Amino acid sequence: MKSLKELYRIGAGPSSSHSMGPEAAALKLQELHPQAKFKITLCGSLALTGKGHGTDAVLKRVLGDSAEIIFDCRRENLPHPNSMYVSVLQDGKEVASHTVLSVGGGRIVFSGESLAATPEVYPLNSFEAIKNYLNENEMRLPDYVFSIEPGMEEYLTQVWAQMRATVKEGLNAEGELPGGLKVMRKAKYLWQSKHIGETEEIAENRIICAYAFAASEQNAAGGRVVTAPTCGSCGVIPAVMYYMKKQRKFTDEKIVRALAAAGVVGNLIKTNASISGAECGCQAEIGSACSMAAAGLAELFDMDIEQIEYAAEVAMEHHLGLTCDPVNGLVQIPCIERNAVAAMRAINAVNIANFLTYTRKVSLDTIIKTMYETGRDLSKDYRETSEGGLAKLYNKI
Repeated sequence: MKSLKELYRIGAGPSSSHSMGPEAAALKLQELHPQAKFKITLCGSLALTGKGHGTDAVLKRVLGDSAEIIFDCRRENLPHPNSMYVSVLQDGKEVASHTVLSVGGGRIVFSGESLAATPEVYPLNSFEAIKNYLNENEMRLPDYVFSIEPGMEEYLTQVWAQMRATVKEGLNAEGELPGGLKVMRKAKYLWQSKHIGETEEIAENRIICAYAFAASEQNAAGGRVVTAPTCGSCGVIPAVMYYMKKQRKFTDEKIVRALAAAGVVGNLIKTNASISGAECGCQAEIGSACSMAAAGLAELFDMDIEQIEYAAEVAMEHHLGLTCDPVNGLVQIPCIERNAVAAMRAINAVNIANFLTYTRKVSLDTIIKTMYETGRDLSKDYRETSEGGLAKLYNKI
């Protein structure tokens, strides 16, 4: 598996695969061909929802207005649902070409080349193998991470600082989100709207939702966020961890360790399945984020490795089949609300694991494989193309 730095990336929203990935590709292209001009053909999901995600704007911001961006919604047999075909031009003639894949979480791969390749860092690629290693060496998940990546604790401290900053900014922001759907920010309202007779449980749900809305709305507005594991699902982990920091008084050090545990689960999903909505639907984004959050919370509460696994498995299992159908290609409807619902579901998964772990029948590895096969079986209309589901019917209701 790759470094956790490949999973937790800090950058601008609204989409890790549609804006953050293309931005990274443009920077690499500029580095490889500093004097050239570019013609970039966006295909698959990048073409179908790229306008709403601002893919063309990101590419032009890096490469300049001379860059020609083409949206090709018809090309088939793509190497990945997020594919870019790049012609490198000098004096109007093509001097080089690249196929670039935005594979999710902000990571890019140049097809047939090693330009975007990163080293394998973690030797174990299944939760079962990692669990056996931890038991044999009397370690916890964060200790495993820090033993393999010595600088990761410091990096995750930066990640946590950005998560906190994103939530704080979102809680204080007001107004309409860009994109034309006339979606108003709701985080501040949720945060401040305590009702007479509100129970402790209702208050907890409202506040967690406010935190999730805050991060997700910042993402929708193009703010600075952390992929956890993607931009579209960037509100789940910050919401539950910020709640545990503010309302339950957990220390920053404990939360950084929880992020390490969550990162192992996210890395396993990314390695053995996908975190790309264009490849496997929203189950790969929100489902993965919920699974990661549940694992992180279980670590925060010092639950054992079996309970951590069960919490992560429950969280993912009950997102299976979740479609990715963003209205107008924007990461707003239904994406923002899904972050809030998943944050609450992560807490529920931990509560279930606290009581029922030793009655379970399904492993995390099995559910990751199931998610991948389910995602590949989904119609492309439900994989971030905005051609099906709510995205198709929204303006017809």
